[in-house]
Amino acid sequence: MSASRTLMVPDGLAGERVDVGVSRMLGLSRTRVAELVVAGHVLVDGEMPARSTRLEPGAVVDVELPDEKPVVEVRPQIAEGMSLIHQDEDIVVIDKPVGVAAHPSAGWRGPTVLGHLAAAGVGIRTTGDPERQGIVSRLDVGTSGLMVVARTERAYTTLKDAFRAREVGKVYHAVCQGTPDQPRGTIEAPIGRSPQHDYKFAVRHDGKHSITHYETLEDLSGATLLKIGLETGRTHQIRVHMSALHHPLVGDPLYGADPTLAEKVGLIRQWLHAMELTFIHPVSEREVTYRSQYPADLQRALEALRGR
Repeated sequence: MSASRTLMVPDGLAGERVDVGVSRMLGLSRTRVAELVVAGHVLVDGEMPARSTRLEPGAVVDVELPDEKPVVEVRPQIAEGMSLIHQDEDIVVIDKPVGVAAHPSAGWRGPTVLGHLAAAGVGIRTTGDPERQGIVSRLDVGTSGLMVVARTERAYTTLKDAFRAREVGKVYHAVCQGTPDQPRGTIEAPIGRSPQHDYKFAVRHDGKHSITHYETLEDLSGATLLKIGLETGRTHQIRVHMSALHHPLVGDPLYGADPTLAEKVGLIRQWLHAMELTFIHPVSEREVTYRSQYPADLQRALEALRGR
């Protein structure tokens, strides 16, 4: 059963953002309140606000508190194959292997980025839900490559805003089936949850605005190695957009890839790797770039597609 609360904004919180003011009145984290606002569980004088809406003194705030999700804890555990590319007082950049989730969730029992950092003694000192502290962007469990995690509140806020404003350069390499009609191009198509399967995404008219740029790096046997740049960061974006182009990623049967090709090159996951991250360091304010290399399974599959 959900619970409802009706609050009146005191003079001391006048002018504060909705997520800040409600978090103080209810003693919830700002992240949790932001989730409630986005989900439509917060009304201000009967209207659904944006998170950035400023509170007026005496305004009536109605908050519906759905049943809480099961408690998920960060379990310290070294993730085999995880590399720390860079670490300072404010951020840590990691090279994530396949099979590792960004953070714990109710349905995941395997290793996580945050669990690895806890086991490695890398402290995260941000506010918000403990199981997601420091996470400013994510990679799928089945996608390897670079991620940045914020260690301080200042870094978290700055990087989150940078990702939201599309000020972070994200370069991926991917191998798709076949050869796209154009050697380079841009896919601009909205993405939302698949109406058939809630664990899958699809191009749909009522989805979120999504833009993917691709460029051919190498023609392969029955496939193409691509360099991909993202303007937006939707879940499964590259996989969905390449599937919509009728060139799904090799090793990605969820989005229409031929499983026999993946088996032929010894691949048990999609050929997709986060190769490069460029952003303004949240404290030094200098532009930094970090690069990765192909992991062994992707390199082997690539060599097989080259016919070597």
